[in-house]
Order: sequence, then C-alpha cells, then structure tokens
Amino acid sequence: MRPRHIIFAFSLVISASLYAQSPGTLKIRQYNQQNARNILSEFSEFLALPNVAADPAGQQKNTAFLMDMMIKRGIQNVQLLSATTPGVPPAVYGEVLVPGAKQTLVFYAHYDGQPVNPAQWARELDPFKPKLYTDKIENGGSAIPFPADQHFDPEWRIYARSASDDKAGVTATLNAWEALKNNGLTPGANLKFFFEGEEEAGSAHLNEILENYKDLLGSDLWIICDGPVHQSGKKQIVFGVRGDTHLDLTVYASKKPLHSGHYGNWAPNPALMMAKLLASLKDDNGRVTVKGFYDDVTPLSTTEKKALAEVPSVDEQMKNELGIKASEIPGISLGEAINQPSLNINGIQSGNVGKMASNQIPAYATAVIDLRLVLGNDWKRQQQKVIDHIKALGYYVTDREPTDEERKNYAKLIKITAGNDGYNAQRTAMDLPIIKKVIAAVKATTKDQVVLQPTSGASLPLFLFEKYLDAKTVTVPIANHDNNQHAENENIRLRNLFDGIESIGSLMLIL
Repeated sequence: MRPRHIIFAFSLVISASLYAQSPGTLKIRQYNQQNARNILSEFSEFLALPNVAADPAGQQKNTAFLMDMMIKRGIQNVQLLSATTPGVPPAVYGEVLVPGAKQTLVFYAHYDGQPVNPAQWARELDPFKPKLYTDKIENGGSAIPFPADQHFDPEWRIYARSASDDKAGVTATLNAWEALKNNGLTPGANLKFFFEGEEEAGSAHLNEILENYKDLLGSDLWIICDGPVHQSGKKQIVFGVRGDTHLDLTVYASKKPLHSGHYGNWAPNPALMMAKLLASLKDDNGRVTVKGFYDDVTPLSTTEKKALAEVPSVDEQMKNELGIKASEIPGISLGEAINQPSLNINGIQSGNVGKMASNQIPAYATAVIDLRLVLGNDWKRQQQKVIDHIKALGYYVTDREPTDEERKNYAKLIKITAGNDGYNAQRTAMDLPIIKKVIAAVKATTKDQVVLQPTSGASLPLFLFEKYLDAKTVTVPIANHDNNQHAENENIRLRNLFDGIESIGSLMLIL
C-alpha cells in the first residue's frame, strides 16, 4: 500500500525526471513545489465565498476577491464587463500584453457555481467551508487540517462547492501566469483573462457581454478551462461541445385525481400515457426513433475519426464505478456515444409514491427531456422533430393548460413548453496551425498520452464566441473525472489542480 503522507514537493521532483518536458514546464512545477501552501490557502478562501448566480451579494464578494487575485499578480486593465441587462453577474477581465506578440489568447473559466442543498452533502461537510481529505470520502478518506508547510499528498482532495467546477479553473489559470512571471518567463502571446459569473445559470446574457466588449475581447483563440480530464486520468484536449435544449411535457386526463377502485379500467391514466409516450422515443437498442433525429449531423472529419479511435477505452472502468451491467446503445464506446445527438429523460412525476402513495388515478403526469446536439443540429429544429413525433402519436399539443372545450374534443392532451434558451453545438477543426500548438503545449507537460476528444459530452454555449467574436475555442480541462460537479460532495484532487497549472502555463509559453 502506498504511504498516505507523501511530501508533495518530493513527489513532484521525482515525477519530473520521468517526463520529456520543456525547461519552462519544469520551472512551473518548481513554482508549485515552493508555493503549494499559499496556492491552496488562497484557493480555500475563494471556495468559502458562496457563488450561486442568483445571489448578487455573494457574487459581488466573488468578483472583488477575484479582481484582487488578478491585481496582486500584476495583471493589467482589470475590470468588470457588464451585460446590457441589469443585475446580471459581470465577467471579470484582465490582460497581459507582450511586446512584439503576434497572437492573442483568451483564457476562460467561470466563478459561479451550482445551487447547493447542504442536507444532501456528507454529514461532516459544509459546501462553503472547504475541507481537506486524505482520499475520496466513499473510499474511507478522513478529514485533516491543511498543513502549515509545503507537504501535500497529490491524492488528497478538497471538498467544497465549485472546488472543481470551476474555481479550480480560475485558480489554475491565475497561478499559471504567476508561475511564469515569478520565473521571468515571457508568454508567447498576449494573454487575456475572462471569468464568467453566469455559466451555471445557462450563460443567458453572455452574448450581451461579448457584443458590448467585442473590441476588447479580440483574439486568435479562446482556451476554455472547464470540465474533467479523461476518465483514464490522462490529460485531455476537447475540440467541441454539444448543444443543449429542453422540452417540458405534461399529459392530462381527468380534471382531478380519481379513486382507482371506482374508476380503474375506465378513466385514462396519464402516468401510463406518459410512460408509453416516453418509451416510444427510443428503441430497445437505445437509438432515438424520432423521424430525422440524426439526419443533419455533420460527420467527423478523417482527423477527428482517427483521434476518436485513439481515445482510451474506459467503458468497463465506468461500468464498474457506476454499478451498471450494460450501456444503453450496444456496440459503441462512451467516446462514440458523446459524439452523437442524444435524448435523455431528466425526470418524471405523477401522483405520489412511498409513504405518500394512495390508491388513485392521477390527473396529470409531467416529464422533462433534454436534447444534446452535435454539429449540424439546430436546437429549434430538433425540438420540433420531437413535437412532430408526439403529434404523430395522436396527441393534441398545446402550450398552456387545456380548456374544457379541448378536454371534450381530444382524448390525448399534452402541454409542451419548448424553452427559448437552447443553443447549438460547436467544434473547432483539429488541424488548424494554432490548434497544433495547443496539442504540443499540453503534450510537453506529460509522459502519458494526451487524449484528443473531438466533442465533449457536456454542453457549453461556445458557439457564442464564434457568432459574436468570430473566435475559435478549445477546451483544456483539469478536474478529476470523479469530482461530483453539479452534485453533493464536489471535490478536486490536488494532483489535478497542480497539473492544471502546468498545462495552462505551458499553453501560455508555447503559443
């Protein structure tokens, strides 16, 4: 068994001898060794600030803290970039202009986090009181105090909301710049920093900020520091994201719940109707049966297909971790699955269950489905395909509560709310000259394979950067894949945080 209390600095020195890395990368690693305590102390202060986008007072504390982090590192022109709509959390901006630089990079991360329900977290955890653990809690990790010296085990984890998503990205980016600055290393490009405050609320006003500050945000490439590394633990570069949209469904029957004894076998049951409707959306092999669902997908290029074929298989690993026997679509890997459009049932509700269950026929049933999109799909068109499928099942579709007249005239009634907050997928070509430099920069930090993923399974509105700024994007994630982002017990593995500083620093140097 590996000793639990490895000296962090020592483990980094040993690993350095195994890597075929640039002198700049090794200097960044030395910065991590010498400043681990200060990095984690500042990070913990940052994590202690509640950061839900709907909490203006909390967000103001975050922006003030973040601006101070940037100013004390000598970043110039630090300011808040506001949306046109009042009350929207601003983006925090700063820049480092390099004399003679011919290219400009923008480093993106977000400082807001998902809402929390403290009751769902482990009993000993408070989402906004960061705690250091010797391992994952479910692996028997125990809480320990933050050391007063530089001694840290890279397997230790910090538990707190936004520890991985995405204050780790902010912290890694700013410390990468500080590592360069402290070592007298000159970036290869102008650096701009853009930290969003509304990403977890859907980036509903990001377009306003990009449009308002179009001239300030001009660049050659946006580097997105958000999300996890590959499930194999290897570093990963992601060249695209899926789009996203939702549909809310409500099936109606009787105006009120009915006694199942008096009316069973006679009154229609909306829960059963909804179950049949949802079951009709996919076949037994997990393929979406909606007409034309896959028709407008832009195929992967030859380069992208080759990269996808080289992605390490983690299917058996993830089945074991998640406790599942089989995947939904037989014969395709996880990597292949996330490069296809999907239809997912987020939740279903009708009547009561458990201790509140009663012998009734419910009056209605509701469900929410999300549609993940790949390049070529249009989110409004994809919504309409599903709506047309439901109409073909014989449903009368409305966008409001049905009237008495509609109830009399239609046996199958459904209300569909098609949200207006969807967005399309985005993907950057892997063979662009600047992208080749990105790949080289990340490869310079590790002896292991760097996973090149054409598309992430997650969704981000990265198409906005192309639409408003005519800018390309690439994602260099750093968090551990088992970080519990968006859920209880969110955490960051220390190795991932410090490796992330190296990756971002190398990008700043090589590009």
